[in-house]
Amino acid sequence: MNRNLTVINLDSEAFEEKLRNDKNAVLIDVRTKEEYSEGHLPGSKLINIMSSKFISEIDKLDRTKNYYLYCRSGSRSYHAAMQMLQMGFNEVYNLENGIMDWSYPLNH
Repeated sequence: MNRNLTVINLDSEAFEEKLRNDKNAVLIDVRTKEEYSEGHLPGSKLINIMSSKFISEIDKLDRTKNYYLYCRSGSRSYHAAMQMLQMGFNEVYNLENGIMDWSYPLNH
């Protein structure tokens, strides 16, 4: 089977709208615990891409859900999204330019 392994990059407005309207959405922050504590998107789950447990944590996730990933600038989350696609996840979105470009409220 030839699957499309393309990460869908969305700007903050499109990301927020799609996330808000997606009843099957899971929001993942791939930054460090320290970065997460400084401010994160409401409802996000922390799974640090730099952790040795990253792959095993991702592997536990429901592959029927739609995943929305972000980091500080969009780079780590892009790489995490690519890994997820390679692991068999179908719907994976990346917040282009990361939380630095997020213009909506954050949780602290």
